[in-house]
Amino acid sequence: MKAEARERGSVSVELALLAPALLVLLSFAVVTGRSQVAENAVEEAARAAAREASLARDAATAAALAGAQAERTLAAQDLRCERTTVDVDTAGFKAPPGRPGDVTVSITCVVGMADLLAPGLPGSVTVEASFASPVDAYRER
Repeated sequence: MKAEARERGSVSVELALLAPALLVLLSFAVVTGRSQVAENAVEEAARAAAREASLARDAATAAALAGAQAERTLAAQDLRCERTTVDVDTAGFKAPPGRPGDVTVSITCVVGMADLLAPGLPGSVTVEASFASPVDAYRER
């Protein structure tokens, strides 16, 4: 029997064995890419929201502006979160005039991965980011 006849079909077997591993590797790359894009979008949203809040004149307005800016920025980044939490720490507004203070915005976004149809991978990934922006120490009150 020739060597060619004995090896016939071995490529098909090798492909059948390697295909699942390659699909898992590809799925992992897609999940990692989506997670990285989500992290960048949430960091940008936290930065923009903190900056918007720091320009407000009072804590209540700062919290409202930060929440709205975070939602706008996430929408502009085309990030679809299953759940979004925006926490605004406005303690910097309580500082007396002439004293520095910060507004800190923390955003948590749960990004769905179920549409990737990759068995064994997480159904969602939680992405968090926080950013602090200084409040003008001499702002009008």
